[in-house]
Amino acid sequence: MTYNLNGGFKPTTKRFADLDGPDFFPTPAWATHALIDNEAFQGDIWESACGNGAMSDVLAQASNSVRSSDLYDRGFGESGIDFLNTSQSTDNIVTNPPYNAAEGFVKTGLVAAKKKFALLLRLAFLEGANRQRSIFSVSPPSRVWVFSERITFYPAGATVKGTGTTAYAWFVWDKDATGTELKWFKPGYKATYS
Repeated sequence: MTYNLNGGFKPTTKRFADLDGPDFFPTPAWATHALIDNEAFQGDIWESACGNGAMSDVLAQASNSVRSSDLYDRGFGESGIDFLNTSQSTDNIVTNPPYNAAEGFVKTGLVAAKKKFALLLRLAFLEGANRQRSIFSVSPPSRVWVFSERITFYPAGATVKGTGTTAYAWFVWDKDATGTELKWFKPGYKATYS
C-alpha cells in the first residue's frame, strides 16, 4: 500500500486511507522521544489510545510502568477500553488521540491524570470558539511543545513517501504548574530517532 503525502490532497481526505479501523495512524517514534526528552514523568504512564504500541514502546524508556489500552484490538495492549468513559486514574496519561475525539480526551484526561496529561495534537487545536470556552478558558495547558519538524503519519504498512503538511504539538497539562508556556522542540529528533 502506498500513501503519498505530497500536499495534493486535503488532510481530511488523507485521513480516510486507514482501512483497518477509524483514525489509526501510528505515531513515529521520534515524535514521542521529543516529548520524553523534554518532559519528566514521575510514576505510571497510561497510553490510552495505544494502537500498535508504537508510542508505548518509547514511553517504556521513561517509566517502569506503562499501561497500554485502546478501544480497538490492534494486537497490542488491552482492547475494548473506552477512555472517554473511564473512571480510572493514573499518575500520567500520554497519547495521540483520534482527532475526532480530541476534545473528549482532554476532558477525560484532566480528571484521570493525577500529575501530567500530554496529548499529541494538531497545532490548530489551539483555534476554535468552542475549545476556547470549554477547555482553554477553564483548563489551559501548562506547556505547548511545537515541533520544528513536520510529523508525517502513515497507516501501518504504508510506504513512507513524501512529507507532512500539518503542524503538530504536544499539549501538556501539568498539575504542579501555573500559567501556559509556548516552547519549541529543537530540530534533529527525526534524524536522531528515525
